[in-house]
Amino acid sequence: MSESSFEFSEAPISRLVGFDVEPGPPGEATVGIQCDRRHHNPMARVHGGLIAALADAAMGIAFGRTLVDDQDFSTIEMKINFIRPVREGRILAKAKVVERGLRIGFVDCEITNDRGKRIATATSTCTVISK
Repeated sequence: MSESSFEFSEAPISRLVGFDVEPGPPGEATVGIQCDRRHHNPMARVHGGLIAALADAAMGIAFGRTLVDDQDFSTIEMKINFIRPVREGRILAKAKVVERGLRIGFVDCEITNDRGKRIATATSTCTVISK
C-alpha cells in the first residue's frame, strides 16, 4: 500500500464520525457505520447527510487507492439518490472506480443496510492533482 493509500483510509473525519474502513484493492473501498438514534433526523431516520458522507468517504478512498505517492485528488462532483430510509443498524458503502484517466476519474457507490437492501446509490467525479 502506498503512503497516499494509507492516508485516505485513515482520514480524521472517518474517525470522528465513526466510519470503519475495510482493507481493499486499488480502485475499491468498503466503508461502514453502525447507526442508532444518535444519527437520526427529526423524522427518526438516519440523516441523509450521514449517508452522503459515508458514500463520499468510500468513493474518496476507492479513488485515493489509485494514486501514486506524488498525486492527490479532489472531488469535483457528487450525486446521491436515496432509495429507502434507515432507522438503525449497520450501513455499508461499497465504491468502485469505473474509469480512471490521467486527470479525471469516475466512481460508483452502492449503500446497503444490514439486510443487504439498497438504501442509496451515489456517483462522483474526481480530478487528480500533482502534489
